[in-house]
Amino acid sequence: MTSPEEPRVRLPQLKLDELLEELQARIDAARSTQDRVHSLLEAVLAVGRELDLEQALHSIVEAAAVLVDAEYAALGVIGPDGRRLSGFHTVGVTERQIAAIGPYPDGHGILGELIRHPEPLRLAKISGHPASYGFPPGHPPMNSFLGVPIRVRDQVFGNLYLTEKRGGQEFDEEDESVLSTLAVAAGVAIDNARLYEDSRLRERWLLANAEIGHSLMSGSDRAESLGLIAERARDISGSALAAVAMPMEDTKSLTVEIAVGVDADAHRGLVLPVHESLMGLAYTATAPVTSDDVVNDPRVSQEPPRFGGLGPAAAVPIGTGAGGVRGVVLVAREAGRPVFLRKETEMLQGFAAQAAIAMELAERRQDAQQIAVLEDRDRIARDLHDLAIQRLFATGMTLQSAGRFIEHPEAAERVLRAVDDLDETIKIIRSTIFGLRARQGSAGSGLRARLVRAVGEAAPVLGFAPSVRMEGLLDTDVPADIGDHVMAVLSEALTNVARHARARRAQVALATDGREVSLRVGDDGVGIAPGGRRSGLRNMAERAGQLGGRLDVTVTEGGGTTLEWRAPLPASQAVSPRSDSDGA
Repeated sequence: MTSPEEPRVRLPQLKLDELLEELQARIDAARSTQDRVHSLLEAVLAVGRELDLEQALHSIVEAAAVLVDAEYAALGVIGPDGRRLSGFHTVGVTERQIAAIGPYPDGHGILGELIRHPEPLRLAKISGHPASYGFPPGHPPMNSFLGVPIRVRDQVFGNLYLTEKRGGQEFDEEDESVLSTLAVAAGVAIDNARLYEDSRLRERWLLANAEIGHSLMSGSDRAESLGLIAERARDISGSALAAVAMPMEDTKSLTVEIAVGVDADAHRGLVLPVHESLMGLAYTATAPVTSDDVVNDPRVSQEPPRFGGLGPAAAVPIGTGAGGVRGVVLVAREAGRPVFLRKETEMLQGFAAQAAIAMELAERRQDAQQIAVLEDRDRIARDLHDLAIQRLFATGMTLQSAGRFIEHPEAAERVLRAVDDLDETIKIIRSTIFGLRARQGSAGSGLRARLVRAVGEAAPVLGFAPSVRMEGLLDTDVPADIGDHVMAVLSEALTNVARHARARRAQVALATDGREVSLRVGDDGVGIAPGGRRSGLRNMAERAGQLGGRLDVTVTEGGGTTLEWRAPLPASQAVSPRSDSDGA
């Protein structure tokens, strides 16, 4: 038989076991909380140590996934417009999965919900939210969701997105609290990384300015200095292409003198209208002009095609409105890269402004050297006039007077011949004096400016503006008489395009390498009719023949004609002219 005292003994034993289990559970929970706090502190320290912004963002995503035990994590950076994502950093998704999914999201659905309402969002099932509209093909399945905004100086920088808590569980309030704490630390880390990045970037711009200033002041030619400006602008701004355009005198156009990077040849030598290009807009506005997608920007003329594969672009003037704009710098990144932020264009503009100051100082130095050369010429001219000519004239007068006393005919004839030689020498010296005191005329009638004006005048007749490209020292190497032939051929070629080609576009290219000059005019018209008049072509061929050159005409299959006119330059023009200081 069971003793009646037995139940009384078991009941306290059961309660003690329950209390011990509860105590153990609380101890385990406390240990778990302690471990989680330690993990959070370690994550905060790890994130705070990063000074590289991209690496800091990746560390934040990794720490977030570990802290809340999520299979997938992402950090979306909100773009300048405040409505879309401009960057996306992921953890848990393989490269193969990313390729299958396609482009990164730009802020629709649940991701956009957090952008529109920057508050923590916790969901048991993503598909149950009204803003959800499904996943693209190839996307891994995701159900549970936790999103938290990251603020940097009271501005929302981006959002943390966590999905698929491991074990099939849902994210709880503790997960939300831990992730919100990490987001605060992440905001501080991002701010520090951006400040460090900005300081390094400004340092690089300052070093580039010093390098360009040294190049200009040490006597480097303009092309070399402009090339240095383009190279440094492309490198520091993280761009794929950089170009420098300068204004053309007596025209409303810019010419791209330097281009480096992707498809640089497509830009180099182009003549751009000021109202149909980013460079022209920046030049006329004397302020930076940016484009999120230069290929599809309606402000930019797409003829000729030159921005393939590029996306964000920025153009800034070299100089200021007060001091005069000397040119424009254009930089463009590959499609899909981040757009140019305001601070980036401000740094680029500061770099261009300092480059303009260096260019002006170099020009002032050259002007001072030129003045010294001219003053030296004037001194030489005065000495020749006051000393050499006067003495020669006096010697001639003496010989002429002495000739009357010479009785021998041959001796008298020789004295008179010497007097004539002295008169001829005086004429030569006077001609030299005139040359020394002569000043160079205006450069406004150069071949470059004449060609741009001629193309502009032909545009109304054609119904469109032809694209123009120029390369080489056209104003220096091409003599005036050959330049006249070039302009006559250009006028005849554009007239033929307007009258007979029925073209929708045309290209004009003028180039010289110092040995010959070439003019190429192409169109996409109907070509040359078999029985059509060819008097214009004969005239152009005769002009080339007179100069020892040739005319080539190519008819493209399917329509279009390309005319190429070439003429050699005189041997004396093939060598670069010596500077005034050499002659002095």
